[in-house]
Amino acid sequence: MGRIAVIGAGMGAMAAAARLAVAGHRVTVYERTETYGGEVRRFERDGFAFDTGPGLLPLPAVYRDLFVKTGKEPLEDCVELVQVDPSARHVFADGTEVSLPNASRAGVVTALDEALGAGAGQRWGDFLVRAREAWDRTRRPLLEEPLWPNWQVLAEREPYPSVPHKKLLRTRRASTLAEIGDWELRDERLAALLNSHALAYGLDPRDAPASAAVLPYLEHAFGIWYVRGGIRELARAVYERCVKRRVEFVFGAEVTGVLAKDGRAAGVELADGKVVDADHVVAGVDPVRLNTLTQRTGWQLDADGDVRADAAVARPGRFSVLLALRGGREAGAVHRTVVHAPDDQTELDLLVAPGGDRPVRPTVTVLRPDDPALGPDENHESVVLSAVLSTEADWEQESTALAYTDFLLEAAEAAVPGLRERLLWHETRTPEQVTDSTGFGEISAPALAAGQGRFLHPANTTRLPGLYRVGSWSHPGGGLPHAGMSGALVAGLIVEGPEFRGSQ
Repeated sequence: MGRIAVIGAGMGAMAAAARLAVAGHRVTVYERTETYGGEVRRFERDGFAFDTGPGLLPLPAVYRDLFVKTGKEPLEDCVELVQVDPSARHVFADGTEVSLPNASRAGVVTALDEALGAGAGQRWGDFLVRAREAWDRTRRPLLEEPLWPNWQVLAEREPYPSVPHKKLLRTRRASTLAEIGDWELRDERLAALLNSHALAYGLDPRDAPASAAVLPYLEHAFGIWYVRGGIRELARAVYERCVKRRVEFVFGAEVTGVLAKDGRAAGVELADGKVVDADHVVAGVDPVRLNTLTQRTGWQLDADGDVRADAAVARPGRFSVLLALRGGREAGAVHRTVVHAPDDQTELDLLVAPGGDRPVRPTVTVLRPDDPALGPDENHESVVLSAVLSTEADWEQESTALAYTDFLLEAAEAAVPGLRERLLWHETRTPEQVTDSTGFGEISAPALAAGQGRFLHPANTTRLPGLYRVGSWSHPGGGLPHAGMSGALVAGLIVEGPEFRGSQ
């Protein structure tokens, strides 16, 4: 079997490495930092521990499949998965609140009717039925198959169904997620609920295609999960699975070039000048950096004909505030609370054009895990606040971070009783700081159909034979489970060749 060089130790890269090692390849992972996991990191201080990347896991089946395919121990023997219920409590701009049961359509319909008024739940339930149609039409080509046979069809076709319009006696098709809220949900709070699922992935619902309806559907259909001890425990489990499969990790090893010989990838060059020969190279880095790594060999990856994200458009990033609180978590506390922005349109405007006069309070997610492992004892609590903000904001100015920290603390008071009096200390993480420490400062959204291909990700194959893309920046892209799926696709392409068509 062949020698595989993997660039980066993110979740997608490790998923590919484990699968390739099981297939008999000799796999070495080169990671520029001193640890694994990519954006899935942990911060610890004074006995408190915090997830500094994603805090919840959708689609755990992706990692269940990885562990089944790479060893005898199933995922649940390596980490403890807990279904989060309610899946979220939403606090809307008008003060209305609703807690939504996890993975229960009937429960969600009832909760929305009680909180927002009769008929609200039914409209949301009808929307989920149509969102399921979009999911059924795109699941296989977007998640389970290499992109190149399908990308033009996916770029042009809108899978979200047309909806009958009673007054006009005809059907009409929403072209954006925001139009679904206006036309079908007919309630500002339901629209805010819908939009918050897109915003969590850095998408502006005003230009995200209607196919983004699959995002709330996925959470509804498959539930939302927490890994006991924090999502970092999932990264640990994947890393340990790689080690058991004899994957070699070299930390503190920055790859500065991808080498080519006889028209195909032939290895990598490290920052210390060392050259490593390889039969295949798997790159878990963003398209801009990967193009830089190949330029010295004369290969321009992002040329016409490649499926690629728009490198000229900066994606939003995650701004987080980590809170160490005195006092234990009160009975009945909700794991996740979403406190919606008082002015959602201004929030979205600043997301895409951060040149406004001053910051405004964004939509804030408050995570309060019921997990003793995250605090020094039962009389303290670890809480993570986060918001999706522009990476082009002036983060070099201390006042910017201070202003948003105050906004997040203000919003969190709706989720954490007596927050200010309980606060021992806090730490902030700006998108710029996250980029410096992990290389993942921007949020990579999942691939979506339609939108003229703007919401697809670069294919796993490249114009340089033997060089493959993997992770959040490649197909299917975006988020923790999708990175794992890209690892499966890359392993299939290398092991089974060009005829590979994903899961059967």
